Parts: sequence; C-alpha cells; structure tokens
Amino acid sequence: MKRLLTLLLMLCSAGSALAADFLITGSRPNNLQLIDLAARKLVNNFPMPGDGPPGAIAVPSDGKIAYVLTNHADSIVGIDLDSGKQVFRADMSTTKERVKSMFGLTVSLDGSTLYVYQIPTALKRNEYVSLDTRIAVYHSKDGIGAKPVKTFVVPRGIAMLVPGASRDRVIGLGCDLYVFDAAAGKLVQTYPLRHWDRPGFGIPDVLAMWHQYEQSRVLSVPYYVAKTDVDPKLPESFKVGIMNFDLDKEKMEYAELGNADTAIFSAVTNPVKRSEVFTVMNQIFRADMAEKKLAQRVELDQTYYAINIASDGKEIYLGGAGEKVAIYDTATLTKQAEILMPGAADQSISSIRIIHR
Repeated sequence: MKRLLTLLLMLCSAGSALAADFLITGSRPNNLQLIDLAARKLVNNFPMPGDGPPGAIAVPSDGKIAYVLTNHADSIVGIDLDSGKQVFRADMSTTKERVKSMFGLTVSLDGSTLYVYQIPTALKRNEYVSLDTRIAVYHSKDGIGAKPVKTFVVPRGIAMLVPGASRDRVIGLGCDLYVFDAAAGKLVQTYPLRHWDRPGFGIPDVLAMWHQYEQSRVLSVPYYVAKTDVDPKLPESFKVGIMNFDLDKEKMEYAELGNADTAIFSAVTNPVKRSEVFTVMNQIFRADMAEKKLAQRVELDQTYYAINIASDGKEIYLGGAGEKVAIYDTATLTKQAEILMPGAADQSISSIRIIHR
C-alpha cells in the first residue's frame, strides 16, 4: 500500500511539473486567442458571439473557461478553452435599463461565481436616469441566459474587480481600493489612494484597466503623483510609483520609483522575486520595490498596453495595442520571440492572462 501511495504521489507531482503556461488574449473584430508559450505558437482562435472587441478576461484557477466582457461592454461570455463552445452568457441590459461594465469583471478562484461592476441607466419614456453603480453576482453554473442572483450598491469609479482569497471576497480598484464581502453585500474596508493623506504629496493619478495578477496574486498598478513640497518647475516635482496589493494577505504597499519622465500603462509582479515589478508602455521597466527605484529600462519597437509574466519568472509577455504578443527574457530584457494574431488583428485594450494546462 505504501508503495502504491508513493507511486500515485509521484505521478501527481509529474503531472504538475508538466503543466505549462498558456496565454489568453483577445483581438478584433471579436476573437479570443490561446497561445502555447513554450511552443511559441497560436493553438486556438475562437470567434466570439456579439459585436465589438473583447475587453476584460477573467479565468478561474483551473484555466478551463475564459469569461470575457464583450458586445460593446454589454455582455459576459464564457468560452470553453478546449472546444471553443460558448458555455455561459449574461446579457446585462434589459428593456428598462441599459447596463455597461467597462473593465470590472472577475471570477472567483474556484470558478463558481462571477462578479461584474455595472453602470446602469434607467430608460424612461423621455429621459435617461443614472442609477447607483453596483456589483452583480452570477453563478457560472447558470450557463447561457444567466441572470444575477444578487446585486449590491458600490462606489462609483471602479475600474477593476479582482478575486480575493475566498469565494465571497472581492477587491475593487477605483479612486481608492475597496474590499467587499459579497455574501453580505457590503464594503468592509477601504485603502485610500485618491484620498490618501501624505505630507508633501498631491492626489495620485492611477491607471488600472488590465488584469494581470494571477501569477503572483499581487495587483500591481502604476501611479503618478505631484510633490507639493518641491518647485513645480523641477523634474523632481512629479513622480512615478507602483502600488502593490497582496490579494491574499490584503496588504498594500506603494513606492515612488523615480521622476515621471515617461508613461507607464500596466505592471506585473514577479512571482519568484516578489520585490521585482515589470512595467510597460513604450519601454519595459524593471522596478525594484525594495530599493524603491527603476533599475532598468529598455526601449520597445512599438507600444504595448498589457504585460504578464511566466510562472517561473523567466519571461515577460507584452500584448494589447497592436497585432502581436512579444516575449522578453526577464534577466536581460531582450526579445526572444513574437507571435502574430490571425490576420494581424489589433488586440486593442484586451487583457492578457496566463493559465496552466
């Protein structure tokens, strides 16, 4: 019996070791791509129902279904990543309400529950009425034609929803960072960003649109902030920083890393060396959160909006904005490969997500 148990454990370990990283992205007109990163090739291109390019992409831990905000931010569609079959759909608008979501879509780690930040407008006979923003909760098992099982009012201006450590814990990032208890339908904690009180600092400008936290379970977000105790004519008067929020420990840290002499759109934390953050737009930056500095900068041949990272921390992946996914070595920040979208289609504002298969 002991030998049998040992063999089973070895087989399970071997299966885990063989799991590889795959990348999911979306492109125009409305397609979802699955890329084998080790093989450097596109393995599936799934046409999506509805109009308009994909927006936010949410994937549970098992990596089997991708939930995508699409149809001009009006619908959530779940696509089986083996068959390409549509297995979930929720159309949010009704004859009485027009509902949009922008980028606020996530799924619990166990895949059972979807959370969507909704911006509803009541369609009256001769006027439109803005309603309270809310989080709508869906059960993934409800499949095609799913309806929310509950909604609860949340602050305006939330750009992203992110899964917490438990099924009912949801993090929202907007003007500030919010932690919600979805079971109770209430806000339980606020971490100030726009409303921070830091002597010598103004109000930070935070850009948060791209979902890329699954590898380290750290939400990394660039921000810009003015120094109010420095002559505004000096380069030192405006800083760029990174906010990191540990999604499991619910702990925030942030650091100004240098003068704001360039634009940064998105960031990702290295799952192997968690003090290391990579950022992207027209350059790649390697940021050292421990030393609070931008340690390395490399110019790119084009703009990229989104960034993600390998499970072993050895490669970073750049996407969004254009027609390709670029692969860079994290040690040298040199390009290793690039993968074109079918028909050289534009990825636009799509997130790029990593799953393990």
